[in-house]
Amino acid sequence: MNDLEQVIEMKKICIVTGGTGGHIYPALAFASKVKQLDEQAEILFIGNDDRMEAQLIPSCGYPFKALHTSGLAGSVFDKARAVAQMLGSISKAKTYLKDFGADLVIGFGGYVSAPVMSAAVSLGIPTMIHEQNSIVGKSNKLVMNKVDAIVTCYDKCDEVFPKDKIRKLGNPRATIALEARPDEDYFHSLGLQDDKKTILIMMGSLGSSSVNELMKDALSDVDPSFQILYVCGKDNSDDLDLFKGQSNIHVVSYVDTLKIYKKIDGMICRAGATTIAELTALGIPSILIPSPYVANNHQYYNASQLTERHAAMMIEEKDLNARTLSETMKKLFEDPQTMASVRENALKMGKGNAAYDIAALADSLIRQGAEK
Repeated sequence: MNDLEQVIEMKKICIVTGGTGGHIYPALAFASKVKQLDEQAEILFIGNDDRMEAQLIPSCGYPFKALHTSGLAGSVFDKARAVAQMLGSISKAKTYLKDFGADLVIGFGGYVSAPVMSAAVSLGIPTMIHEQNSIVGKSNKLVMNKVDAIVTCYDKCDEVFPKDKIRKLGNPRATIALEARPDEDYFHSLGLQDDKKTILIMMGSLGSSSVNELMKDALSDVDPSFQILYVCGKDNSDDLDLFKGQSNIHVVSYVDTLKIYKKIDGMICRAGATTIAELTALGIPSILIPSPYVANNHQYYNASQLTERHAAMMIEEKDLNARTLSETMKKLFEDPQTMASVRENALKMGKGNAAYDIAALADSLIRQGAEK
């Protein structure tokens, strides 16, 4: 049992997040840990009315209030409309926060975060933001000078955020991954055996059709002593037969990683914040292939933070082909000494206690707010 379970007494926490899973899943991970630490804690989520959080968060059993906001991108007209929406959302957010009686407001990113954090500051409610990536998001930049504390995962954020507010505590998903118990039956249902080195290849929940195609060549001469779990993605079910005839490669459209992480020896994956938080907490050696299709190319910078510390290897998608992938796999996965070194360096970067540490900070901010 973590010592914090004896001392933390949460009250009413509002969590604002939205847009992508990279913002939403860490927020949900934190919320679940808060409820574990204090069943009496009340949590309200605020997000966009037309993004994935509007369905996902209520399905997890949390109260949800919606705003309609847009990012500051596009034409001058689009940007003007986004500003007008933000101003209107601040007023609406104030009503939500007053009605809920929030003791603390935490922003996990997405453009919906900025107006809610601004509303909380104007009401004198303690505030905290969480930045999952190495490149600071626009919404967090807008409010960074107003909030009481900033939780980061990478040193690179020090270049942007006010240093006196930074707490490098990591991503709550790291704690969830570290505490998850392996499901032996589920592992075996995927066709996998306990006595073989297992490599998980996963390019996001939707997969990547372009990567799937070149993988066919890259894995043609993979060490037969390995077993590969290849996640082709929900949108690429036609690729389920991609490796027909190769008995050591098992293809699925989706996998519940939390059920098998502790039985995985290595990974080939994107460099999203949540994935990196999980694999570093567990010390899984990895080959990172950053998606070039994300804002500010942040996955490349996420991956660079690991490769600079020899905690992973990276292949940029522009350099990705059957030869580079095959060579990198052999360099990492077929060399026990390299595997051990990368694993050790990944663990050094891991923040397995992140959810507890962030909860302790939240508790401190609430207590400070109550004393004012």
